[in-house]
Amino acid sequence: MDTYDVVVVGGGPAGEVVADRTVRSGLTTVVVEADAVGGECSYCACVPSKALLRPGAARAEARSADGARQAVTAPLDPAHVLARRDRFTGHGDDTGQADWLDGAGIALVRGQGRLAGERRVEVTGADGVVRTLRARRAVVICTGTDPALPPVEGLDRIGVWTNRQATTADAVPGRLVVIGGGVVACEMATAWRSLGSAVTLLVRDQALLTGWEPCAGEEVTRGMSDLGVTIRFGVSAVRVARDETTRTVTVETDDGTALVCDEVLAAVGRRPRTADLGLETVGLPVGDWLPVDDTCRVTAVEGDWLYAVGDVNRRALLTHMAKYQARACAAAIAERAAGRPPAVTGGRQPWSAEADRFAVPQAVFTRPEVASVGLTERAAREAGLEVRTVEYRIDDVAGAALHADDYRGLAKLVVDEPRGVVVGCTLTGPMATELIHTATVAIVGEVPLERLWHAVPAFPTVSEVWLRLLEAYGL
Repeated sequence: MDTYDVVVVGGGPAGEVVADRTVRSGLTTVVVEADAVGGECSYCACVPSKALLRPGAARAEARSADGARQAVTAPLDPAHVLARRDRFTGHGDDTGQADWLDGAGIALVRGQGRLAGERRVEVTGADGVVRTLRARRAVVICTGTDPALPPVEGLDRIGVWTNRQATTADAVPGRLVVIGGGVVACEMATAWRSLGSAVTLLVRDQALLTGWEPCAGEEVTRGMSDLGVTIRFGVSAVRVARDETTRTVTVETDDGTALVCDEVLAAVGRRPRTADLGLETVGLPVGDWLPVDDTCRVTAVEGDWLYAVGDVNRRALLTHMAKYQARACAAAIAERAAGRPPAVTGGRQPWSAEADRFAVPQAVFTRPEVASVGLTERAAREAGLEVRTVEYRIDDVAGAALHADDYRGLAKLVVDEPRGVVVGCTLTGPMATELIHTATVAIVGEVPLERLWHAVPAFPTVSEVWLRLLEAYGL
């Protein structure tokens, strides 16, 4: 049996940050990882998806200014785009990230980790040998999620794509059917259409990005349609089959039509990676999400020893929020190890991950880009807030017109009227993903609008939209 202060199960972004922060606090820490150190984000999610999306966006940006447009006439080169993506992912080789762990003083044990009772983790290596790790202070679950598959007959027999295949494929499919209308569906439809695929999106709902402000889904719908993506709303796949001779796939839908394609991407959500984690040994339901408090301590287990960070706790399924939770969790573990139980009432401390309840930034790299942080108008009203909304066309800002001849974008603020602070913001258009952090700071800092008025944006920048929003509000 090997004993450490902290045992981290899962070596993705959340696990890496927890381990780094606990080691910096003087606690011995080991990371257990069955696959590649760095996790899904590094190899088949965030990083490769953005690498696939950026060349198309760069080409469109160049063509958005007269004078540059005439110089950019060729389509994207898929071979070079895929090669660039592979450089960012290292072809799936995790040597660099494993070496980083070693350099940071973090032990690495490769294998499938499972809880084996309080403060114990059993690790089954590739050779079948089981090693037992004991944690003096904490076990931290950072196992993330797996793609969820919709109940479509035959889907498990055709070699369906999930985000993993969609971000790592080594050839452009001639025809791609995407099932879903969320972030992954929209981004991958955009990426593969830019590379030449004929893409059809099957969306069960009547809009894209249904959890966002309606304007976000509307703008992405317009942008993808302009790009040549076929979007069918209110339609679901019911049956799929792959022809053994031609290798094409026939997708039957609930409106009686059939589509023939080369690949099918299912992008309908995520499920927790907890089915083979030994949860039953500590009295937790197998396969469930792991609810936590603001220090990421699992609330259904007695004591201060079991934590869950990142997607597996379902608070905010985003890499940057997983890292944020990891920083808070590591600080809380260090406080408890020093005999100072962190008081989380009211938040504000570095060991409280309170912001993932009210200030979660999201960035979608479609064309146009969309970004948001905080509450939508609907969510704010449902929460009982007295709100007022302000909208402004970003394309009416001088900096936006100079940035692109055909700039199109919208900004929407949700303001808590009694307090006079921003509680939500949604942006669409070029550079929306870079502009959103200003709103994040305003929301987290609870900056009064009267004070925000003194934060003067430079002329002529797209950021002048903030001045226009405040003027539209009446300041």
